[in-house]
Amino acid sequence: MQKKVLHTTNLTIGYKNKSNTTTIAKNLNINLPAGKLIGLIGANGIGKSTLLKTITGILKPLEGKVFMNEKSIEDFKPEDLSKELSIVLTEHLPPSNLTVYEIVALGRQPYTNWLGKLTSEDKNKIDEAISLTEINSFQHKKHYEISDGQLQKTLIARALAQDTNLIILDEPTTHLDLVHKVTLLKLLQKLTHETGKTILYSTHDIDLAIQLCDEMIVITENEILQNQPCKLIEDGVFNTIFKNENIQFDASHGKFNIK
Repeated sequence: MQKKVLHTTNLTIGYKNKSNTTTIAKNLNINLPAGKLIGLIGANGIGKSTLLKTITGILKPLEGKVFMNEKSIEDFKPEDLSKELSIVLTEHLPPSNLTVYEIVALGRQPYTNWLGKLTSEDKNKIDEAISLTEINSFQHKKHYEISDGQLQKTLIARALAQDTNLIILDEPTTHLDLVHKVTLLKLLQKLTHETGKTILYSTHDIDLAIQLCDEMIVITENEILQNQPCKLIEDGVFNTIFKNENIQFDASHGKFNIK
């Protein structure tokens, strides 16, 4: 049986405040196996970002459990959880003069002492992450001097330097053109196969995910489904994502067509 890096049991996600509870999705049972690239898809507002924030411990589940290596993430201390999973969110970096190298080095924070001094092992992990993501040529540039695509690769390198078995990314291809989207997703695919890490990412680029992912998780209004893209196509799952007569999934070519 393939090792499970993370799984959920009967997970209900949403938000709580003093007056009410907003439930977004119920009874989510997902399984993230080792060494796989997994795409998370669904219509806008269906709960993709909320799911990612819940399984990484940013939000508390309304019900159910999230397990990392068979241990509830609620039982992890924050510093220990940061050695198990790393997160790349779609948000701008705060103003700073940090170089690309320094951003990647931030991934070593869970391992450094209170002074933040880098050991030789830390530096080796940073160099390895920079090499794997092929950002050597601009590693000494300031982060505001590089393109959006280069910044995404830098943030992925930071997650690699953190040296976790699981990397989770929230819509990493947003604002990228087609060439840079394909380049980034091919990089993620390469990283899972070369390092054995599990990568889960949410995306609206469903056609690309079908072509490049080992597995996909599909959230619909009624259920959540997880399988290989070819199996999801066979089962007609992609026809259920968008309720719009102008959009139709072409199973023979594995892509969406506009009527």
